[in-house]
Amino acid sequence: MNPLECRDLTKHYGATPVLHGVSLTVRAGAITALLGPSGCGKTTTLRLIAGFEFPDSGTITIKGRVVADSRARIPAEDRRVGMVFQEYALFPHLSVGDNIGFGLKGAAGTKKARIDEMLNLVGLAEMGDRMPHALSGGQQQRVALARALAPQPDILLLDEPFSNLDAALRSQVRADVRTILKAAGMTCVFVTHDQHEALSLADEVAVMFDGRIAQIAPPHVLYHAPVDRNVAAFVGESNFLPGLAEGSSVLCPLGRLPLVEPAHGRVFVLVRPEAVLLGERGINAQVLWREFYGHDQRVGLKLDDGKRIVARTSADAVYEPGEVVGLSVKTPVRALD
Repeated sequence: MNPLECRDLTKHYGATPVLHGVSLTVRAGAITALLGPSGCGKTTTLRLIAGFEFPDSGTITIKGRVVADSRARIPAEDRRVGMVFQEYALFPHLSVGDNIGFGLKGAAGTKKARIDEMLNLVGLAEMGDRMPHALSGGQQQRVALARALAPQPDILLLDEPFSNLDAALRSQVRADVRTILKAAGMTCVFVTHDQHEALSLADEVAVMFDGRIAQIAPPHVLYHAPVDRNVAAFVGESNFLPGLAEGSSVLCPLGRLPLVEPAHGRVFVLVRPEAVLLGERGINAQVLWREFYGHDQRVGLKLDDGKRIVARTSADAVYEPGEVVGLSVKTPVRALD
């Protein structure tokens, strides 16, 4: 039995349709990301799962219990769903420990033991008596996570959980949160518009556009085998080139390239920037610009026919605008309609 099953969810706000038949299954202990641009319906989906709103049609099942369909409308407080909000929503007048224990019931000793367990889980064992304002953003994030996990919910939901953190802190907190969720064995759904966040944190990613799920897959499958150009473009940087597929290969402006999967006819060729190899061999391309990042660099290039692509390569070589370099592709490519 999967902890969460959503089937054919629809939702309108007045005359405006927001969700069109969204279906989502989350397996036990998995972290699933809802990834998409603003207004695609991902936050609405999360709110329906939480019980803050109800679908117009469709079914939501949590741990085998139908919590929303044409007859059932189980409120949020009766769903055993934990929630971590974008702004954390910590109580400023309560200590860290009291924040974590706010939703717990039972004897004082039992509550204290659970609070201590959560403090240890999130790495804040010595900070139970501190006030929220005395914590860093990353520490506040951990407190919010501990508070949501303390009542032992069946599912944990996170709404843009890292958007309030600065870029330098975000990557580390992301890794910490994944470690905490896995240690707790928690089934989790989180919303994000950040592709790096989704790919690095989630076990599965559901990409949403215009109220529909375009593809659900593990991050590596989503990146290397997107179902269409929209998904490919949203999940990582992409070069698209017209081509003529002839079975196991495709003829395109970069020459004849091997295909990951056979295809036939007019297609668009997906070439990820990191698959572009620069050097002395291959077709000629002119360097247009270069962005240096230390660990690697992005290089903009123009082909002889005027088409432009981006390469992502090691930072060893220096490429100057106007320079002509050799360009080849080091891996098989994918053909998309």
